Amino acid sequence: MDPKKITEIFEQGCVFFPGTETEANAKPWYSHPAWEGVFLKDLVTGKETGGKFSYHLVRVWKDCEVADHDHETQWEWNQVISGKGTFVIGDKEVTIAPGQTFVTPPKNHHTVSAGHEDLSLLALFVPALV
Repeated sequence: MDPKKITEIFEQGCVFFPGTETEANAKPWYSHPAWEGVFLKDLVTGKETGGKFSYHLVRVWKDCEVADHDHETQWEWNQVISGKGTFVIGDKEVTIAPGQTFVTPPKNHHTVSAGHEDLSLLALFVPALV
């Protein structure tokens, strides 16, 4: 299957909660306030989970990056759904591609860089990021 089609499936899918159904395409994309070429779509927020977790689509434009940062309290789990790039945690750098997952514990600095094509991720934060 074409990786762009996989990304579209997630962008147009549904999120189900007891008594609630939300269309992903009804949720807006927005620019990350700190990193140029990084966009987010909040599929599930802490408001909906009592702060337990949040779930997001992340798009990093080609040749852009989520620069070095950490999260004070959140575990972060990312699933690559399209594109290729690199994930750096500490002094380890790993090439990432569709189907791969990377997990970042709290207080661990990390960077995610897109290669020469857009990179799309599903990102889960525990507890919620937003």
